[in-house]
Amino acid sequence: MDYRSPTEFVKLMVDSGESKIFMAPRDVLIRAVMAGGILAIAVAVAVTTAVQTGLPIVGALVFPVGFAILNLMGFDLLTGVFALAPLAVLDKRAGATAGGVFKNWGLVALGNFIGAFGVAILVTIAWTMATATEPGAAGQAIAKAAEARTLGFKEYGMAGMFTVFIKGVMCNWMVSLGVVGAMLSRSVSGKVIAMWMPIFIFFSLVFEHAVVNMFLFPLGMMMGADITVADWLIWNQIPVTLGNLVGGLLFTGLSLYTTHWRTAPSRKQVIDDSALLER
Repeated sequence: MDYRSPTEFVKLMVDSGESKIFMAPRDVLIRAVMAGGILAIAVAVAVTTAVQTGLPIVGALVFPVGFAILNLMGFDLLTGVFALAPLAVLDKRAGATAGGVFKNWGLVALGNFIGAFGVAILVTIAWTMATATEPGAAGQAIAKAAEARTLGFKEYGMAGMFTVFIKGVMCNWMVSLGVVGAMLSRSVSGKVIAMWMPIFIFFSLVFEHAVVNMFLFPLGMMMGADITVADWLIWNQIPVTLGNLVGGLLFTGLSLYTTHWRTAPSRKQVIDDSALLER
């Protein structure tokens, strides 16, 4: 059968979390840089498609192609390791520690930023003839989005801060399900379909993704967005990253691990165990 049962794919989740903790720093960085770069290109494609068609939903349908590619290539996003790496510690795998988890998160975050920021520079060169021309429609759309997704939240103070945090939570609930989706099937087509669905949901509802935003805001500023680095970090990147951590770990990693790996005894099992004790 092509489909893996929940118990099977949750074991893969724990095994994957363990492998990420013990992966050589060089490999963690390479995989994270490539993941950040590929995801950034997918954002550029999605925005371009939405601008060309006038239909944002079409951009949301296109965007998951980048996520599918980077996962099939075995590259890592911060949003994915938020959900997977802690499972090895919870499962008490030998040598897995909280320090190892934080080290992995830090290296992946650094690599994702290098990849996303690097592609932002390359896209700026490609879209502006190396800054010799003004940004086109897609570049202007990126700049407007960067302003709306920082200053738009800043306008509402703490309510805006809470809103962007919740958008981060809901985003990585879906995105980390996409990471798990790659484990549900043994075939490429099955993996892609399982990844596509939750990623489409996150992008179409305009939830906030930490790695996407490592590309969106630097590129937006290069395209002329009237925001500062402080606006980006305070009113988007930091609360979004914290929200992504909560959404991925709590709603995907812990929920699947708790009910499919550390499964509570069923009523029948309790009755059977009680009968054995009475004998």
